[in-house]
Amino acid sequence: MIISTDPKAVVVRYVEAVRDGNLGVIRDSFALDATWEYLGEVPMLGRTWQGRDTIVDEFLGGAGTLFAPDTGAEVELVNIFGEGEQVLAEWTSKATARSGAAYDNRCAGIFTVRDGLIVSVREYCDTLHVVRSLFPDQA
Repeated sequence: MIISTDPKAVVVRYVEAVRDGNLGVIRDSFALDATWEYLGEVPMLGRTWQGRDTIVDEFLGGAGTLFAPDTGAEVELVNIFGEGEQVLAEWTSKATARSGAAYDNRCAGIFTVRDGLIVSVREYCDTLHVVRSLFPDQA
């Protein structure tokens, strides 16, 4: 199978892999030295994550532990556009937090893609909702 290196196709493939829980494709989507900047003052999450394995194992994997076990998250790509190596993707994430609270957030990420790999992401979302639903004792 031929895998497209078109930046928009790379981001779509990544978001679909998150939606489907395909860890192999998620990991293969990032450059080894990729960065993910999660903006805002959010416990455990709000910082710049450096390196593919740190992004996948600690940031994405760590965020997964904040949700109720065995319930899964619904991720839906809402919009995507870009020019050159810059792609803006908008998606929704819905799940049940470990606390039982409903998590329903709309997120946007500016992805930079080079040679078919994501090299950086800057994510924007409703961080107040993140704190209130995932960290209620710190809200």
